[in-house]
Amino acid sequence: MNVRQEERRQGLVEVRELHEMAEFERVDALFDDIWHFGPGNPPVTIELMRAISHAGGYVAGAFDGGRLVGGSVGFLAAGGALHSHVTGTVAGRGIGCELKLHQRRWALERGLERITWTYDPLVRRNAHFNLAKLGARPREYLPCFYGVMDDAINQGDESDRLLAEWSLAAPHVEALARREPHVTPVPDGAVVALADEGGRPVAGPADADAVLVAVPADVEGLRKADPGAAKAWRHAVRDVLGGLMAEGRPVTGFCGKSYYLVERA
Repeated sequence: MNVRQEERRQGLVEVRELHEMAEFERVDALFDDIWHFGPGNPPVTIELMRAISHAGGYVAGAFDGGRLVGGSVGFLAAGGALHSHVTGTVAGRGIGCELKLHQRRWALERGLERITWTYDPLVRRNAHFNLAKLGARPREYLPCFYGVMDDAINQGDESDRLLAEWSLAAPHVEALARREPHVTPVPDGAVVALADEGGRPVAGPADADAVLVAVPADVEGLRKADPGAAKAWRHAVRDVLGGLMAEGRPVTGFCGKSYYLVERA
């Protein structure tokens, strides 16, 4: 089914493009329910959604019957790419995956080769989703990209982000889009450059051909329960993962739902 017809069904979830102000208002309310941004500080305004949609950008919603359960907003970027600025969903049921697959088809139909987006490298489930389930790859480590965040989820944390790139026609991405499993194996001789020991980050050697960089099991809970530990993780991952990427070493996967795999170029 052509996404220009703005229709996609997977079970009871339908994903389609949005064009009306009333629809953008519903996306705005959904994002506020997810992040609880402060007054005047949404990730994207209703008016900007309207402008992006009218200019040919990507604004889509996922619906369970008549209920909006996910939304995504993206704009065209240099180099034949769609930049997915913000995506939010209610938990469970694979809604995020359905939105991303719709986004992929939308981009391919317009001759776009890549989709990019940023995400918090400390959020383990997002790293697993982006790298292991979708096949995207981090291209750049961006320290405190949006400044200090004050929404309910980020709790004043520094907004380090990884810029992920989804090469839409890459063989492993096409296989994952067909729901075929693709597991990134841990190479023989890989060493742990950052470990989780008792909930705290502990740095190790990083001079092997393949290294593993851990992230905490639940950084969002950690921000509330132990802000000092969350801050320690933020700076440890920035130093180790960001440092390796600054040296030109690519991140090639996310292993065991726990570790970034970084190899020599």
